[in-house]
Amino acid sequence: MIRVEQTGPDRLSEYGRIPIAFEVREVLRVEPLGSGSIGFRLVEERVPEPYIKDYDADDTGERVINWPRRFDVANWGFFAARDGSETVGAATVAIRTPGVHMLEGRDDLAVLWDLRVQPARRRQGVGTVLFRYAAEWARSRGCCRMKVETQNTNVPACRFYERQGCVLGGINRFGYAACPKVAHETMLLWYLELAPSGPSRP
Repeated sequence: MIRVEQTGPDRLSEYGRIPIAFEVREVLRVEPLGSGSIGFRLVEERVPEPYIKDYDADDTGERVINWPRRFDVANWGFFAARDGSETVGAATVAIRTPGVHMLEGRDDLAVLWDLRVQPARRRQGVGTVLFRYAAEWARSRGCCRMKVETQNTNVPACRFYERQGCVLGGINRFGYAACPKVAHETMLLWYLELAPSGPSRP
């Protein structure tokens, strides 16, 4: 049985040992409708040659161990999913952190900063348990919405967030224009509405 427990930034070296890499076999191609003036359509298509995408290997200073050096993580939630003594996944949620532009300066918005599952345990429900725990943690701290950023190259993640009840709230075709290695990728922003905390109604 999977159990989730809250950890802390002092455990990030252990956290970072869980791989986040995945194989890109398909992408969601963005098709503008009416030059984008009336919306967009996402079309799933195979890539000519599958490749490995590893966020931890990106040269962007975003590696797990660097988070506390780059941001004030005092308000962040760090979570580990365990099966017995084995750590099978982990997640992080950011709230109320100046300097994190994804939070839009709001106190009622949470960002699912990271979610990862051991490769051998993927598609076994570990991610769902972590996601729901993270959402409840954010809700219990007064957040009304949780935001998630991913890319059109991460189709499994997009499908996962859809299954969790997230809606696609933003498509930015030029969101990574300043990063040459990933400038071809499209930023996709997903949102989960969080029920207000308080006593349950009959």
